[in-house]
Amino acid sequence: MESGLRGKVALVAAASKGLGRAIAEAFAEEGAALAICARGESALAQTSDAIARRAGAAVHAVAADVSTTEGIARVTGAALERFGRVDVLVTNAGGPPAGLFESHDWSAWQRAVELTLRSAVELTRAVLPGMREHRWGRVIHITSLAVKQPIDGLMLSTSIRAAVTGFSRTLANEVAADRVTVNTLLPGFMNTERVTELHQATAAREGVPVRTVEERALARIPMRRLGDPRELAQAAVFLASEQAAYITGQSIAVDGGWIQSLL
Repeated sequence: MESGLRGKVALVAAASKGLGRAIAEAFAEEGAALAICARGESALAQTSDAIARRAGAAVHAVAADVSTTEGIARVTGAALERFGRVDVLVTNAGGPPAGLFESHDWSAWQRAVELTLRSAVELTRAVLPGMREHRWGRVIHITSLAVKQPIDGLMLSTSIRAAVTGFSRTLANEVAADRVTVNTLLPGFMNTERVTELHQATAAREGVPVRTVEERALARIPMRRLGDPRELAQAAVFLASEQAAYITGQSIAVDGGWIQSLL
């Protein structure tokens, strides 16, 4: 399938590892130029070099914390200065800490809002005018399966990512006539450091071995395995492609069948 992404510019947040890196690699393989960011400068530089060597893509890496106004301005400003536009935006950020309601004071909620909701809103705000001007754009927000089927112990993540879903769905209607699509991807349990950390947090809270938590999670996944980050990345490529031009306002799960709802 020809994606139509060759020559496009994609900005992928939190791209030094995990899901963000897999998505950045997949876009580069489709011929897109990349602007990527993450907080860790060393890991980001290594990722940038690896993608550029493997795919022969133009990669502009910017160390930035997208939970801050300064970080958002730095990465979006650098992307626009380097490439002149952003055609595809993938908002992504490390998830808020796990824990039950009583374990999070309001400062923890505020940090979660800044990391998860504010980053999605303000990254979009920075690049959307150019997309509307050029009458072509793709905005993809990475959320979680928890927005459709909550997971115990993920109070912050479930609540704030649900807000991102509401933002995304409403924005989709506002910009559809400008040929800009806005969708969310809902990763399930993936083979990433984040999932390992969540399993460890659950095991510590319940006082059980980590292996018990891992086996319990796998038992709830019809495919009986963790997802590969590259499987989510290919869904992102499709949503960014020309073939997905009529798909907007959707929340698409990549979860091995974990979500049990009909819709």
